[in-house]
Amino acid sequence: MDRNTAGATATDAPASGARRHRELSLKTNFSWTLVGQVIYTACQWAMLVVLAKLGSPEMVGRFALAFAVTAPVIMLTNLQLRAVQATDAREEYPFDQYFALRLITSSAAILVIAGIAAFSGYKSAVAWVIVAVGLAKTSESISDIIHGLAQQREQMDRIAISLVIKGTVSLAALAIVIYATKNLIAGTLALAISWAVVFATYDLRIVPDILVGKRRSRRTRRRTLRPEWNRPKLLRLAVLSLPLGVTMMLISLNANIPRYFVERFSGERELGIFAAMSYLMVAGSTVVAALSQSATPRMARHFADGDAKAFTLLLGKLSAMGAIVGLLGVVIAAVAGKWLLTVFYGPVYAQQTAVFVWIATATGLSYIQSFLGCGMTAARCFKVQAPLIGGAVIITAGLSLWLMPGLGLLGAAIAVTVSTAALTLGTFAVDVVAIRAMGEER
Repeated sequence: MDRNTAGATATDAPASGARRHRELSLKTNFSWTLVGQVIYTACQWAMLVVLAKLGSPEMVGRFALAFAVTAPVIMLTNLQLRAVQATDAREEYPFDQYFALRLITSSAAILVIAGIAAFSGYKSAVAWVIVAVGLAKTSESISDIIHGLAQQREQMDRIAISLVIKGTVSLAALAIVIYATKNLIAGTLALAISWAVVFATYDLRIVPDILVGKRRSRRTRRRTLRPEWNRPKLLRLAVLSLPLGVTMMLISLNANIPRYFVERFSGERELGIFAAMSYLMVAGSTVVAALSQSATPRMARHFADGDAKAFTLLLGKLSAMGAIVGLLGVVIAAVAGKWLLTVFYGPVYAQQTAVFVWIATATGLSYIQSFLGCGMTAARCFKVQAPLIGGAVIITAGLSLWLMPGLGLLGAAIAVTVSTAALTLGTFAVDVVAIRAMGEER
């Protein structure tokens, strides 16, 4: 069987049949996604606890700085292909093309990250941690495009299993190496290796079953996983996705700008405290991410069908859920924040309870904005997102420069809160316009 025949067998007729047979309900997908996200996020948070308990605030800060430096690069080069793929309800581009483009952009990402580490002026110890985190994130980005295929086919159980394996293995690797060596570079390299192993041993192996819905021979499986290097189509896909990539880069910058300023104005120790407090709020983010990933393909179908009522109803339910979870987080931070920071990190962290409450407020607003942003993506409103986030970046940077010299970490938290509020209002306005346009077309 030649390659063209194999491609048609893998991606055309059987794919739609597999979708009808294997597609899970929204409730089941949400349950699987929630389980996977809870365990994976808990493992990532536990990494900070390990560094805080076995290391120091400076080590936590260095680790957080590496993620803050690499995140915008990864977000830009990822081009948000997973969201484009998940909302590609008509399957205009096959998986082989998404996979090929992600390989290209991930290769570019690690080169850019290495350049930043080499020429940005960071100490060598920090630069090597940045490179190690870049390797880990590059591996994760390739897994992410496979997860996008599973999300498109509404098979979130496969993603959940991958996240559970990745989270537990990487936490164990980091903890063991840090305990044995007290060396952050070695620990982050262990993290990168563990993510690469999970990609090679699990993520790659599930692709054929998702595509065709049944087990295939080893020969066919190898051919199914071959990227499609069709330059015109890859270029069109890149152009389509570039606005989302820029948008995600700006979102990442908006989240990390305060961390850059904290590191410059106050040092790695204060950055470690700020990052640890921020990550303690990810419990709600886990629920939001699970709902968003499960509901986005469904909203995309409503939009493609011109069903404004169903689209609006689902978006409203999700946004209300985000508001409830966010309010709960603020209450917990205000009532039990000092106790939580002491138990999980230590008394040094508990001295910043007021900052913690502001971070909780910003996080709650981000839950609402995240759901509204899913509405924008499902409605294929790609081009407007970059200017919207760009405005938020300007607000964050301006407020950080203005407030942090006098208020320190509190100024950073206030800057994030105000910027997130503005972004939420802007996203809501875009969704309203998209819904009205949908109703008029119908």
